[in-house]
Amino acid sequence: MFENLLYQNASSLLKDDILNSRLPGAILLSGPEASGKLTCALELARILACTADGQNGERGAWNCTCPACKKSKELSDQNLLLAGPRDCALEILAARRTFLQAAYNNSPHIAAARYLFIRSVRKLTLRFSPVLWEDDDKKVSKISPLTLAIADDLEKLNPEKDLLENDELQKICDSIVENCKKLETGFMYSSLPVSQIRKASAWARLKSVSGKKVFIIENADRMLESVRNALLKILEEPPEDLLFILTTSNRGAVMPTILSRVRTYTFSQRTLPQQHEVISRVFHESHKDDDTIETFLQNYLPLSPDKIKQTASDYFFKLMDGQIVLPDAISKSCADFENHALFKIFLTGILEAASSGEKSPSKAEAAFKISEFVRGCYNDVNIYNQSYKAAIEKLTRDLSSVKKEYNA
Repeated sequence: MFENLLYQNASSLLKDDILNSRLPGAILLSGPEASGKLTCALELARILACTADGQNGERGAWNCTCPACKKSKELSDQNLLLAGPRDCALEILAARRTFLQAAYNNSPHIAAARYLFIRSVRKLTLRFSPVLWEDDDKKVSKISPLTLAIADDLEKLNPEKDLLENDELQKICDSIVENCKKLETGFMYSSLPVSQIRKASAWARLKSVSGKKVFIIENADRMLESVRNALLKILEEPPEDLLFILTTSNRGAVMPTILSRVRTYTFSQRTLPQQHEVISRVFHESHKDDDTIETFLQNYLPLSPDKIKQTASDYFFKLMDGQIVLPDAISKSCADFENHALFKIFLTGILEAASSGEKSPSKAEAAFKISEFVRGCYNDVNIYNQSYKAAIEKLTRDLSSVKKEYNA
């Protein structure tokens, strides 16, 4: 069990609770970003779905060949529902490279690379399940052609089928990536809509034909109060054959009444050597000596982090000089924030610029206000689903209001 979850004690605790029938109906996986929380949640769903009798190996092992595990490894189990905001694009791009390189070189890890790519794509498409989006006819009419096209292409990569020729394989993977980009940039929310919690609640109360249902909600801290309250109603009276798995990188921001109804499993920050091993084992790629998993994936951004931070620094100091800066120009310089990671790096660049140079009491006070403005901008997008452009327009006004204090 949990062979794919490296360097996290939570896996041992979960395994012990499963084997001793102590797993509760709702759990929270809490820890830093890129610490394996979603990997753990998906593995837990697969282990609970496993139908092996244990005679031919450990029940729930990754190499189990039971029909339920095959579906779970491809993330095509109908008993799995996945919701919550997530940046999927970079992992998909990295997984495509790993898969294609393995195919071209006929590498020993080709089977694992195929699963890696398929799973990276379905981590995105599962969030657009008809269960969650039905009745939203306007969006469904635009989403369905994309998800159907992705599903058709993924079927051509089915692990049960022979691998395509290199040229055809490249074409299929490129088509998948392009449609995933359209899906994520066009329809991925920053904060889970309350309507999806209500629809998931109805799905949760339908009796499962076989096995236990699992409902995973990522970034549970990034929910509006109405969404939290709707979730709380389900947690108060959870269906017997359903497991709720919430994940968060900020446990302190999760509603206390929700925390009281879940058991928390804590994930730690992996050391740099441990993160290097994860990169090597998962993506089979070389990495820089100072690469974390997060910075490794940032290599797949359309712009380098250094360039984004330079744009943020120029933006900040122009505002402090009283110059007019147009949000549209900033957005264009940052590839229109087509990936959410670009936005996070941009805001980090502002904070780094604001903290540079000599310190004075007035400047220190201004820097504190700036950090609050930046945090508010981040929340406007991540919690209140505001557009990047609108959030930066407000941030521009806020930052301009402290230029006298900053320059004093």
